[in-house]
Amino acid sequence: MNLDNIKFDTQGLVPAIIQDQKTNTVLMLAYMNKEALRKTIETGVTWFYSRSRKALWQKGETSGNTQKVIELYYDCDADTILVKVEQTGAACHEGTFSCFSRKLGQTESHEEKLFDAEQVYGQSLVTVLHELYHVINDRKLNPKEGSYTNYLFDKGQDKILKKVGEEAAETIIASKNNNNEELLYEMADLWYHCLVLLAYHQATPSELLTELQKRRK
Repeated sequence: MNLDNIKFDTQGLVPAIIQDQKTNTVLMLAYMNKEALRKTIETGVTWFYSRSRKALWQKGETSGNTQKVIELYYDCDADTILVKVEQTGAACHEGTFSCFSRKLGQTESHEEKLFDAEQVYGQSLVTVLHELYHVINDRKLNPKEGSYTNYLFDKGQDKILKKVGEEAAETIIASKNNNNEELLYEMADLWYHCLVLLAYHQATPSELLTELQKRRK
């Protein structure tokens, strides 16, 4: 697929219909920008652009319900993408196989839930880390005036490393003071700056979590 053939809207987005390759079930509708479409093609799994978070996200990054890309099509007007996928688990964040599980005039889904959405998408540490990282990485890709995150990226690696060191020292002091409130505050700052460092190196929380799993002994 030649990306130059696709007609993105004034916001740089194109709607993407996701369809299960085996059953032809329409799973969901999301939006892609050029980078998300490029990553989808390059990685073989679906990537989208969140209009609310203004950041890229990979389907299944948190839940594990990934979509392996089988085929990509675009319509006669070249302004809509159709992605045929091999769906792992449920496509909908509510736990159903398809997001289109309600008939017009009904409020309840007629599909069985494949997982507990609250358990998977609740404010878990993993979810929060991924959301924060997406914001940080978006600031890197799309600078915003007045953003502290952009200030760090503009100053470069040495400034980021200095802040990581400072926040680590302040976390140590908070612990020595036996002040839990102070400890939580300083550790949150430390983790934030560590995520900035990850984004600087184009590493992801998913890679970090994979490495952390090796330490479960």
